[in-house]
Amino acid sequence: MKEPTTLVVAGMAILAAGTYAARLSGQLLRARITFPPWAAKLLEAAAVILLAALVATTALTEGHGFCGFARPAGVLVAGVLAWRKAPFLVVVLAAAAVTALLRVLGVS
Repeated sequence: MKEPTTLVVAGMAILAAGTYAARLSGQLLRARITFPPWAAKLLEAAAVILLAALVATTALTEGHGFCGFARPAGVLVAGVLAWRKAPFLVVVLAAAAVTALLRVLGVS
């Protein structure tokens, strides 16, 4: 049996090569494959919906239940500031401050 370190390094190399190949294939095939306009719009909408679902799941749940009101309030503040085109650092710090303040005040 091989050393566990060797297997880990081999696995990382294989995954890195696969990731590189997948990214390279996107660049190489981009000029060769065209989608109809309706499919391009559908793919755009799917990306937005997937991102929104990820944000909602992360912002509203912890484990298998509701995370409380402090985290969604921080995410809401971050969303409003990002929508208003505030600098990224301001968005992150404001969201963290709102969440922390609500938790200090006893809002879970």
